[in-house]
Amino acid sequence: MNDVHTHEKIALLRLAFKGLDEDELREVADLTEFHTYPPGYVLCREGAYEDVLYIIAAGQAEITKKTIEGEDDRILRVARRGDLVGEMALIQNAPRAATVRAVSECTVLEMEKQDLETILARSPRMAMDIIRITLDRIRANDQTMIEDLQKSNKVLRQLDRNKMEFIQVAAHELRTPLTVLNGYVNVLRAMKDINTNGSIGEVIDGILKGTDRIHEVVNLMLDVTRIGTETLKIANVPVPMKRIIDDLIHNFEKATSERGIRIYAQHAEGVPLINGDPSLIQKALYQLIVNAIKYSPDGSMIIITTRPVRMNDGTPGVEVAVRDRGIGIDAEHLELIFEKFYQVGSVAIHSSGKTSYKGGGPGLGLAIVKGVARAHGGKVWAESAGHDETHFTGSTFYLQLPVDPPKPSS
Repeated sequence: MNDVHTHEKIALLRLAFKGLDEDELREVADLTEFHTYPPGYVLCREGAYEDVLYIIAAGQAEITKKTIEGEDDRILRVARRGDLVGEMALIQNAPRAATVRAVSECTVLEMEKQDLETILARSPRMAMDIIRITLDRIRANDQTMIEDLQKSNKVLRQLDRNKMEFIQVAAHELRTPLTVLNGYVNVLRAMKDINTNGSIGEVIDGILKGTDRIHEVVNLMLDVTRIGTETLKIANVPVPMKRIIDDLIHNFEKATSERGIRIYAQHAEGVPLINGDPSLIQKALYQLIVNAIKYSPDGSMIIITTRPVRMNDGTPGVEVAVRDRGIGIDAEHLELIFEKFYQVGSVAIHSSGKTSYKGGGPGLGLAIVKGVARAHGGKVWAESAGHDETHFTGSTFYLQLPVDPPKPSS
């Protein structure tokens, strides 16, 4: 009976390891035992430290891995006769990277970790075989993951296109009734009886203020759809950067004075005149300043600086930095805040208002900044020591633009 088992072991080991001679196969066989498990039995559990190598002798086992919290485990492969499972964790002294579960009644040849280490020390050919098996498996897993990422990216691109199309349609649909509403309100405002009634006048002023705010949001939606297209054509004319910044600071005086916020501009010597699209650059700077005001506490300070820089390719450019002493941003959000609709924290606790403290919004302003920077061949990023509403560590947003934007491809 033992001879039969040994013969079965050697036949299975010969299938699993291609480079072992008869003496090595027999030596390995002496260190292994057959065991049979029912369907559903877990041979290896993801995240667990375990000490057994398995070689499938009969039946099948499913290798699965948890990829997304809350979703079903992903099936990586199905192990059949002659397949090794669990060897990578033993060699690395690491927890199991995946779960192995018997699909049907499963007979396996088992080897303890200490015996595996002994054999690997004696048999370089077995070590090379395991390395080959492991590399082949990693390569196959990598290829599967690449294919999955390609599919996911294709879906995400389509969803992004659908989202942009919806924004554009919604913005246009909202613009028409808003224009009509504004027209009727202005007609009411011109009536003599309305002018003599202070209460109704206040109501009309409130309606106009609300429709103006909706118009701003609609225009923001249209801007992000236009800037979000890869075919955006920008003007190439001199941009009065300093004047734009100074004008924006002046335009925000009412909002900042109400909250006791001071904004200062500091322009370094030698800042070159850049070419680009003044309207788009003005929109980007506007959004950076609005963002700084929104997340700065009352009575704080915002400093806007400009200085000459060299872009990554060595060409000359200008850097605008908007520094606030606000609530700051945690590191994991520093890149995501430039994506469309991204909101830091719970939307439910945001107050409303364009420049009110922690005021909410559609999450499009910084996406517009990113789009403007990209269209001009520049870049934008943020730096912060982290979110802190006690000590107010603040944030700095950097916008770098080249002196000359890239020429449009023909």
